[in-house]
Amino acid sequence: MSDPLAMLEPKELWQNFSALNAVPRPSKKEERVIEFMMQFGHSLGLPTIKDEVGNVIIKKPASAGLENRQTIVMQSHLDMVHQKNADTQFDFNTQGIDMFVEGDWVKAKGTTLGADNGIGVASIMTLLATKTILHPAIEALFTIDEETGMTGALGLKGGLLEGKILLNLDTEDDHELTIGCAGGIDVTGTRHYIKKAVAENSIGLEIAVKGLTGGHSGMDIHLGRGNANKLMNRLLIEIQKDVHFEISSIDGGGLRNAIPRESHVKLAVPAAQKEQFIARLKDIEAIFKAEYRITDPNLELHIASIDCPADVLEKLFQNHLLQVVHVLPNGIFRMTPGIEGLVQSSNNVARILVQNGELSIQCLTRSSVDSEKMDLAAIIESAFHLLAAQTEKKGSYPGWMPKPDAEIVKLMSDLYTEVFGSKPMVNACHAGLECGILGTNYPGMEMISFGPNIRGAHSPDERVQISSVQKYWRFLLTTLERIPLK
Repeated sequence: MSDPLAMLEPKELWQNFSALNAVPRPSKKEERVIEFMMQFGHSLGLPTIKDEVGNVIIKKPASAGLENRQTIVMQSHLDMVHQKNADTQFDFNTQGIDMFVEGDWVKAKGTTLGADNGIGVASIMTLLATKTILHPAIEALFTIDEETGMTGALGLKGGLLEGKILLNLDTEDDHELTIGCAGGIDVTGTRHYIKKAVAENSIGLEIAVKGLTGGHSGMDIHLGRGNANKLMNRLLIEIQKDVHFEISSIDGGGLRNAIPRESHVKLAVPAAQKEQFIARLKDIEAIFKAEYRITDPNLELHIASIDCPADVLEKLFQNHLLQVVHVLPNGIFRMTPGIEGLVQSSNNVARILVQNGELSIQCLTRSSVDSEKMDLAAIIESAFHLLAAQTEKKGSYPGWMPKPDAEIVKLMSDLYTEVFGSKPMVNACHAGLECGILGTNYPGMEMISFGPNIRGAHSPDERVQISSVQKYWRFLLTTLERIPLK
């Protein structure tokens, strides 16, 4: 099969991206991509190691004439978010990404593309393999599991790297230089529940909230996009005012770092109230479409007849569940005082699964202020307590405190203006970047993050702009030529 990216420039970068995307690399299952990267380093005859948690480090000497420049750590993560459209047949554990070019964009067919962070990985691979591009000494750090816990960065020990400047190639706007980020923590509520027999003279219905835009639960949280879990819960609360129903199961959302795009509920409804239920659903669909016409223009509510469920939730538990999900904080919790437009704290109600006597509600709570992050997690825990659910808080990672006066920040800001004739946006972001974690074991390291335009990250709409990759690549190569002296 021909490579749809074969004619794109810079050729070596896109070739490496295609080779990487042929390797299945979902988070938590990076064994094959780790082996791929180890083989890549060995094939170049470069010192290549895998650390205790699975991070890969490849070191390359400086080009002739640049031996007196500071060593640069170049870092990207190997894993990718695995999301697909409901009607897409695809197995992330066995298949490579099916890509295509549309105008100025590279996209995937019904799945996430993996440009986050595959373009960064491919960039570093290209520099490791080059014999013509000038660069200082490089320590390439490929981390694992960035998307679902940052366990690679958390497990990286001090002493493995010598460089004092780190270039993180994992942001999504080519006019931005990121110098700070939010921390995060996973908050999960779980409990067992007792099932009961369905009421007599009931029929089965399955309803779905579909077609939402979704996106990155950090970078896109300020855009006000619909959360399928919250909308489904609101729908059920509204309908129960007029129609009796019994919930059998709820299956909404997916990964913690993705704004939920779909939710499905199976329930039992009195046969005599079926038409009333459908009528109320249509009324609420019109309300939702009006409210979310800008952010989620493809929002739809679906209803289908199914076999009547054999068992359902007890009435009191069902009511408590709907009330608790209704009050769970979702979206922006607080903006950053003094920095216009920057979210300080947020929560994503990412996954709700209720079936077979087990309940799980999964949230990702973010903040650039650690104390506020933990307070928001405690608020969520309080809500779970009202449901008699057990709360687990784990995977906490720190934010990255901006250092706008760092030498690498000044250098790259001035270089951007020199190369492109305009000033870059130097900012912090609400996503979780690995820099904050890496800084704990390498406290003296200066860090900056940048990358090309990527849109729709963490959703099947993910795409990367070809012309922006070319712009970013030019900027990266210029930066490497100007790295300060030792």
